[in-house]
Amino acid sequence: MRHRFRFGAAILLLGSVPQLLAQTGAARPGTRVLMDAHNCYPYEGRWNDRIERALSHGVPVAIEQDLYWYTDPITHKSWSVVAHQPPLSGKEPTLTTYFFDRIRPIVEKALRSGDHSKWPIITLNLDVKTEEPEHLRAILQMLKDHEDWITTATRTDDIRTQSPLTIRPVLVLTGQSDAQQQIFYDDLRPGDRVLVFGAVHTFDQDPMAATQVLEPARANNYRRWWNNPWNVVEAGGQMQAGAWTPKDMRRLRMLVDHAHAQGLWIRFYTLDGASTEAMTRNGWFANYNFGSEAAVKDRWRAAYQAGVDYIATDQYEELAAYLHALRSVNRR
Repeated sequence: MRHRFRFGAAILLLGSVPQLLAQTGAARPGTRVLMDAHNCYPYEGRWNDRIERALSHGVPVAIEQDLYWYTDPITHKSWSVVAHQPPLSGKEPTLTTYFFDRIRPIVEKALRSGDHSKWPIITLNLDVKTEEPEHLRAILQMLKDHEDWITTATRTDDIRTQSPLTIRPVLVLTGQSDAQQQIFYDDLRPGDRVLVFGAVHTFDQDPMAATQVLEPARANNYRRWWNNPWNVVEAGGQMQAGAWTPKDMRRLRMLVDHAHAQGLWIRFYTLDGASTEAMTRNGWFANYNFGSEAAVKDRWRAAYQAGVDYIATDQYEELAAYLHALRSVNRR
């Protein structure tokens, strides 16, 4: 269930939340801007190289994985698979085989290193498409199998009491679902490690509403980030966006500043700019397309300048290189 708040109620809620703990280092919201590899998995029997492309510019980086619960019609055995949409065959990779096995050498190298300044180096963004309790418990078990790699917090008696993060090479984020909170947080015992962090609930009846109405709640011990479609910045989103304007920039900065003031990382999805032919050839979706390289670079630059924590795109190499160039200019 999504919670709806009116502005007056939002102010009262904010006033009742305990003081949040300050997180230091690279994990602190607003510290760095990362390329977030949208739909970073194969589908339709194609695009098996997406995780390689996402990692081609090195770390830190964010990687999105979509998960479904598959049940074999003959054996009735069920397991979690990385996939884009039904129908499922059961031949899809798992989160372990496609993601965790691939990043193993990167993570093990990071664990051997004495330099933790860039940790977490990989953010795993889970888009859980089906929420059977068995599926959520299976996901949690996969995370427990890699617990020594994963950034954690301690489960507290009161979810509003935020415990500090124990930073490790991988940070795992998931959506705003209350069903996920039940398995990933509520069912844990106080003192247990929290292995995955949910998004705050977003009011989406009016995407261009004031920031306090869009999402009034501060971070708590489980919900530590804010995930947004681009239509909260520009009315109508990518396909209706015109020229980037100072008004748009003020709106973007307001959203980002509001998130960081509440102790939240903020993500926007999905910022692409390519020809129709390129979008089709690569399996990308028209509703995320600003229509040109120049148009999307205006938004990438604005997101970088505003301090967006995660910029989701299908153009992994292009955005990673662009962010590198922007950082190089700023270091001069």
